[in-house]
Amino acid sequence: MVFTGDEFADGGEFIAEVLETKNIRASFFLTGNFYRRSAFSRIVNRLKNDGHYMGAHSDKHLLYADWTQRDSLLVTERQFKKDLRKNYSHMKKFKIDKSDAAYFLPPFEWYNRSIAEWTRDLNLSLINFSPGTRSAADYTYPGMPAYRTSEEIYDSIINYEKQDRNGLNGFILLVHIGTDERRTDKFYWKLGPLIDELKRKGYSFVRIDQLLE
Repeated sequence: MVFTGDEFADGGEFIAEVLETKNIRASFFLTGNFYRRSAFSRIVNRLKNDGHYMGAHSDKHLLYADWTQRDSLLVTERQFKKDLRKNYSHMKKFKIDKSDAAYFLPPFEWYNRSIAEWTRDLNLSLINFSPGTRSAADYTYPGMPAYRTSEEIYDSIINYEKQDRNGLNGFILLVHIGTDERRTDKFYWKLGPLIDELKRKGYSFVRIDQLLE
């Protein structure tokens, strides 16, 4: 289970409590915007101290490529590398070293071959969430065309597990650590029941470095 964050952290303490209660170590990929915001320092420190994987999600949450023409870059190599290095520089303030955070999850979960190659140039490994569920839609709010209720998101995860021949084995499930206040139906409130249901089915949860290494 991985969580991303940029400008919102309203679910931080709730998520941390659920993970601690369930004895789960997850992975958090946060932007430089998130790491440098003083109001979020407490939750960053808690997540780190609780043993969760702390990773990078870009400094300014840049969109790297056009939504309709994925091979059309919106940033230069220099801009990309400068931005990502800055993300890691803010992580250092929390004593999170680049060598301990070699997996990078790109902003908007959107990238192309050039971004993957530039990431490798920095001795980092680009990852992304596993497709097939609606979990990444937990940021949406009423009025958005892509809006999905938390019940719809929950059901999409359970249904995927039932229908895919591999279930959720090796699956990287992405959830946001916080969302716009216009979304009052917060999906992270369902994390406890979701974890219980998946544990009942025999699944265990591991950090991204444990999963991939």
